[in-house]
Amino acid sequence: MRSLLVIAAYAALGAAAAGLLGAFALRLLRHRSVALSLAVVAAVTVAAMLAGTLSVAWAMFLSEHDLGVVTTVYAIAAVVSLAVSLLLGRRVVAGSRALAEAARAFGDGEAFAAPVGAPTAELAGLGRELAATSARLAASRERERALEASRRELVAWISHDLRTPLAGLRAMAEALEDGIAADPARYHRQIRTEVDRLSGMVGDLFELSRIQAGVLALSPMRMSVYDLVDDAIAGAGLLAAEHGVRLVGDGVEPIPVEVDGREMTRVLANLLTNAIHRTPADGTVAVSARRDTPSGSVVLSVTDGCGGIPADDLPRVFDTGWRGTGARTPPAGAGLGLAIVRGIVEAHHGRAAVRNVPGGCRFEVVLPAAPG
Repeated sequence: MRSLLVIAAYAALGAAAAGLLGAFALRLLRHRSVALSLAVVAAVTVAAMLAGTLSVAWAMFLSEHDLGVVTTVYAIAAVVSLAVSLLLGRRVVAGSRALAEAARAFGDGEAFAAPVGAPTAELAGLGRELAATSARLAASRERERALEASRRELVAWISHDLRTPLAGLRAMAEALEDGIAADPARYHRQIRTEVDRLSGMVGDLFELSRIQAGVLALSPMRMSVYDLVDDAIAGAGLLAAEHGVRLVGDGVEPIPVEVDGREMTRVLANLLTNAIHRTPADGTVAVSARRDTPSGSVVLSVTDGCGGIPADDLPRVFDTGWRGTGARTPPAGAGLGLAIVRGIVEAHHGRAAVRNVPGGCRFEVVLPAAPG
C-alpha cells in the first residue's frame, strides 16, 4: 500500500508540474487564436501523462529499454493529439470567423443569418441567440417606422385642423377690432366655441403624449360598471338630444372592476361622442356591460347606427390620427379620441376592439374583473 501511495505521489507531482507550465502558457496565449490554445491543451495533457509516467519510471528504476518504449509511445500520442487539436482548432476558428462576419453585417443594419454547420454547440447556440435578437430588433424597427409615420401624419392633420379655426378666429377678431361686425355678441359666442374646440384638441394631444410616453398615472379603485355607464350616459345626454339620438343602457350588469374612474369615464365619453356623431337622427346608441363567462373579464360595449366601417379600415380604427372613410371622430376633431381610448384601456391591462354589426358597429372594451 505504501508503494502505491509513493507511485501516486510521484505521478501527481510530475503531472502537476506539466499542468502548471501549461496554465502559464495558456495565460500568455490568452489573446491568441483558439486553435493555438487547443494545441496547448492537447500538449499539456500528453505532457502531464508523460511527466507522471517518467517520474514513476525514475522512481521504480525501469530499464532504459522500457523507458524508451514508454517515451516513444507518448511522443507519437503527442504528435497525433497536436495534429487533431490543430484540425479541430481550425474548424472552430473558421466557425467563429463566419459568426463574426454575420454579426458584423448585423451591426451594419442587415438581417442576421446564422452560419450553417457551426463546429460547436456553443457557437450554434450563440448564432441562434443572435438570430432571435435580430428578429426582435427588426420588429422593433418596424414598430418605430410605423410610429414615426403615424407621428408625421398626426402633425400634418393637426396643422391643418389648427389652421382652420385660427384663421376664423383671426378674421372675427379683425372684424370686431374694425367695428364692422354686424352682431358682436354672435362673434363672441363663435370665438368662445372655437377656443373650446382648440382647447379640446390641445387636451387630447397632451393626454395622448402621456399615454405614449408611459407616464399616464392611474388611481384605480373598486367600483361598479353600472355606475360608470350611468355617469357616461348622463354626461352624453345633452349631445345626444342635440343630434336627436336615443341613448339606452342595454343589459348593464353591476359587475365590480378596479379602474381609474376619471380615465375610464373619458373612455366611455369618447366612444359615446363618436357614436352619437355618426348615428343618424332618430337612431339609437346602446351601451351594455356584461361578464365574459370563459375568461371572467368584463366587456363594455357601445353600439351605434353608423352603417358600418369598411373592412379594410377596421384594423386602423384605433391608430393615432386615423380618419378613414366615415371617420370615427367628430367634425374638425384631430382623430385622437379612439387612440386615447386604446391607450387608457391598455394601461388598465385591457384591450379595445371594434366589429361591424347589422346597421352599425360595436366598440368593445375588455377589462379584467376585480378580484373577488
